[in-house]
Amino acid sequence: MSRKALGRGLKALIPESRAPEGGGLLELDIEQVIPGRYQPRHEFDADAIQELARSIKARGIIQPVIVKPADGDTYELIAGERRWRAAREAGLKTIPALVRNAGEPESLELALIENLQREDLNPIEAAKAYRQLIDKFEITQEEVAARVGKDRSSVANHLRLLRLPVEIQTDLSRGTLSMGHARAILSVHGKEKQLLARKTIISRGLSVREAEKLTRKLAGPSAPRKPRKPIKDIFIKELEGSLRRSLGTKVSIQPGRKGGTISISYYSPDELERLTERLTEGS
Repeated sequence: MSRKALGRGLKALIPESRAPEGGGLLELDIEQVIPGRYQPRHEFDADAIQELARSIKARGIIQPVIVKPADGDTYELIAGERRWRAAREAGLKTIPALVRNAGEPESLELALIENLQREDLNPIEAAKAYRQLIDKFEITQEEVAARVGKDRSSVANHLRLLRLPVEIQTDLSRGTLSMGHARAILSVHGKEKQLLARKTIISRGLSVREAEKLTRKLAGPSAPRKPRKPIKDIFIKELEGSLRRSLGTKVSIQPGRKGGTISISYYSPDELERLTERLTEGS
């Protein structure tokens, strides 16, 4: 299956931006800019937006937003929705914007990568963004990790969160539970036990370490490991082969600390009599 090409990351893509009519960096009327369809971020912290708005009032917007032409004289946001929201909150009439003619795949990639690289997403938003990149571009976890500058284990751990019940995913989105709590809950199998762990962790305000102790109890004792059979050395194997050829039947030697046992198999009364005669010859 052929894979759709994934771009080179936000920093590499910005210099190639092109605006209609040969433009580039423009100062757009802030009302011309509309939210992007590919924004992976679904929750915007009001206090954080207010804080950014105060910074924008004092210092202006340091980094432009990235947009693409939309219907009429509007421009759709590709990346930078937090800055756009804060600029509106700060009362700005215009906003610096880098305009590029981006198709759907590139718009999605830019929106996801900017948020992931800036760590602006909560754990569930990040997990869904990773899943979207994997599904949309048909790439591996390793390739996603390389693209956004994360460890593969970090990508894998986030994706595992999507297996949790929706109630727990909501808690992660809101910050009620942490990634550490979620990893502890994932060690418990079954939705009922996972929700019980969630309820206990939240009601008791358990730390991650305490949550791990709780989930170990809920998971129950692990199945005992079967003892491994001792590996016979080549000398014992050669002796078994020699006895098997001599007696004409299966022979097994089990060595112990000081001695051991020799097991000789027979499959009929006649064979038992034959083996007895063979072993007592000369006695």
